[in-house]
Amino acid sequence: MTSKDLCLHHLIREPKEKKEKSPVLIMLHGYGSDANDLFSFASELPEELFIISAQAPYPLPPYGNAWYAINFDSVQGKFSDDFQAIESRNKIVRFIDEVVENYPVDPGNVTLLGFSQGTILSYAVALSYPERIKNVIALSGYINLDILEKGYRNNDFSKLGIYASHGSQDQVIPVSWARRNPEILKSLAIEHTYSEFPVGHGVAPQNLMELKNWLKKRL
Repeated sequence: MTSKDLCLHHLIREPKEKKEKSPVLIMLHGYGSDANDLFSFASELPEELFIISAQAPYPLPPYGNAWYAINFDSVQGKFSDDFQAIESRNKIVRFIDEVVENYPVDPGNVTLLGFSQGTILSYAVALSYPERIKNVIALSGYINLDILEKGYRNNDFSKLGIYASHGSQDQVIPVSWARRNPEILKSLAIEHTYSEFPVGHGVAPQNLMELKNWLKKRL
């Protein structure tokens, strides 16, 4: 099946056995990357998944894309464009709706798998609109409370599960930022798992094995 013309450019991998409605996993890459990045390990994930790797909407010349700008300022240091991040959050929600309408996937079994900036957006979508998301795999990212929908604490999170991991040597997103996530998720009574691995800003082989086992139990 070729990818359809939706609001975000994307790559697809169909499940090995076609069903009327398959569980779907949507990949959201990190800053400066593209749809091919996370898609490179789609073959490692459960065969029953319909996998879609989305590409962020903002090009970064000479190559790569971003979900939102990261600015560098002599006074403020490095900071994110939260307005642009909220726009991308809303675009991802629209993209999920389009995916459900255009592909043979189960709207009640949607998993988001994000890395870095893609993880920050995955958290934002799932915590703002938990009725749309069953699982989040949050790699090397953190929860940015400033880009969540107002009133998110009143949402029903009873069906949401989150697997999060981070490199203890991460020099891009400090592990201290990720260590705040479990407390936030606990305060929202969200079922979650958090692991750290002795790597930098990346995914260790043990990490991949652990998230696969977690996901298989949640499908």
